[in-house]
Amino acid sequence: MKLHHVGVVVKSLDEAVARHEKMGLRLAHREVVASQKVEVAFMGDGPYIELLEPTSPDSPVAKFLDKRGPGQHHLAFAVPSIEAELRRQAAAGAKLIDKTARPGAWGHKVAFLHPESQGGVLIELLQESQ
Repeated sequence: MKLHHVGVVVKSLDEAVARHEKMGLRLAHREVVASQKVEVAFMGDGPYIELLEPTSPDSPVAKFLDKRGPGQHHLAFAVPSIEAELRRQAAAGAKLIDKTARPGAWGHKVAFLHPESQGGVLIELLQESQ
């Protein structure tokens, strides 16, 4: 398991991308993830900063933004097999938000672990696309 990215919720993706580019980070990838109702931009060369802007007021990211404002949302770890890692996490007592993987950005498979069982931190597991 290795750190892949830190997710950060923003109000304006365009403004956040510009701000990070001024810091010297390059835009590595940008896309709309319709299933998550977000537009994302990955900054840097990895581990990345994933900037997330909601595309719908009913997206989980919009709810986060309304409740907490912009800021750190999750830590994402790359794993060789997301199915095996979900089984391992469940056996270790982790509370799973996703019992099976779903599509994420860049064609990765993703699943989330609930913050209640992770010291208050939302954890994303991802299996990189081949």
